[in-house]
Amino acid sequence: MASAPVRRTRSVRAQLPGLLLAMFLGAVDMTALTPALPAVADDLGGLDRIPLVVTAYLLAATMTMPIQGKLGDRFGRKPALLGAITLFVVGAIACGFAHSMVQLAGFRAVQGLGGGGLSVGVQAIIGEIISPRERGRYLGYIGAVYVVAAVGGPLLGGLVIELWGWRAIFACYVPLGLMAVVTVGLTLRLPRPKNHLRIDYAGALGLAVAVAGLVLIGATRQLVFTAPAVIGLIIWLLAARRAADPVLPLRLFRQRGFTIPVAVSFLIGFALFGVIGYLPTYLQVITGAGAAKAGLLLTALLAGVLIGTVGSGRLITRTGHYKLYPVVGTALAALGMAALALVLARGSVPALPIVLVMIGVGIGLVMQVMVLVAQNATDHADLGVATSSVTFLRQIGASLGVAVVGTAVIPTGAATAATLATRMPIMLGSMAPVLALAFVLTLALPVLPLRETAYVKETP
Repeated sequence: MASAPVRRTRSVRAQLPGLLLAMFLGAVDMTALTPALPAVADDLGGLDRIPLVVTAYLLAATMTMPIQGKLGDRFGRKPALLGAITLFVVGAIACGFAHSMVQLAGFRAVQGLGGGGLSVGVQAIIGEIISPRERGRYLGYIGAVYVVAAVGGPLLGGLVIELWGWRAIFACYVPLGLMAVVTVGLTLRLPRPKNHLRIDYAGALGLAVAVAGLVLIGATRQLVFTAPAVIGLIIWLLAARRAADPVLPLRLFRQRGFTIPVAVSFLIGFALFGVIGYLPTYLQVITGAGAAKAGLLLTALLAGVLIGTVGSGRLITRTGHYKLYPVVGTALAALGMAALALVLARGSVPALPIVLVMIGVGIGLVMQVMVLVAQNATDHADLGVATSSVTFLRQIGASLGVAVVGTAVIPTGAATAATLATRMPIMLGSMAPVLALAFVLTLALPVLPLRETAYVKETP
């Protein structure tokens, strides 16, 4: 691609622990806090304000994703990541001293501004120090971080609450964050970018407003937020046409290697995460399964994700080919979603783990590969934007998916739990065609050679 490799003196193995720790912070945050929310409401009052606390973090994190990618492209990925970790830790410290739900929501927003940049920043750095051809073998580490966070987070959160109370969860982030800052600071060596063009402030503001509108639609299910979403989108489009260095350049959408991964990520987020988010509730309400059993069933899904991510990553590194895996993955996910709808409609709970593993493998074959494809298709100057766009659109899709599924499934008014039982399989069945569309899009993925040199070259 455009930029020549730059020599560096730190090996990938030396740099990886700090990067994975930073990614783990962002991944474990929501899962560890979930079991603490009832205790938080009891202590601070306002059970009805729990959605405000959750939405504040989600909104801030999603808004900052595309901006974080651009900050890394513009000022350097190491300073951007260190800033995100610092902001995350500062927000966590403030959350530990909150005395009301409104205060906690505000401090969670601060923490979200940092948290949204953790995964984006780390994956952009990995895209810089590891060539696309070799990157496949490291996808397993990234997948493992998310699986450990998803499985271990609730267990860790529950244990900390029982021993020391909910405020101790935020205290745990301080040593982990400091460890990440020190490790990244000592091991990571990246060149400073040479881009000194003026920052696209108008585009960044417009994109932030658009994201806020979309996330609030997903969180509140209120279409009144459509107006700011549309206005923000228009501002971003106008700014992107005029700015010398747009926060999200329109020219990238002319490249299939960027546009298709972004579109597929949106569809995956919309179809899968909204449904999976409500599955434990469905199992508890309809089948009478306990919270532990319902949560344990999702472990089958996560095991499938890890299998798909590790397997595809190693095969990509060995063969240099990537297209087969998202094609097979989206097909598996679509078939798995249709099978899940059938299983729930018939009440065949024992078959659930098999179907969830199937869906998980499909997700694992797609999600991280889409990041790899987008990074491989774009120039070095756009590496951060490409990385953040895939994650960002997946999060937007998930937010809207949660809204659609929640509106259709959750009983309101005179509706009863039987309504949930009837609607959930129907919603699952309706998501299968969405994943089928993702499958069709993966067929159009360009087959580009995976670059065999990193942007930052390692010295012996």
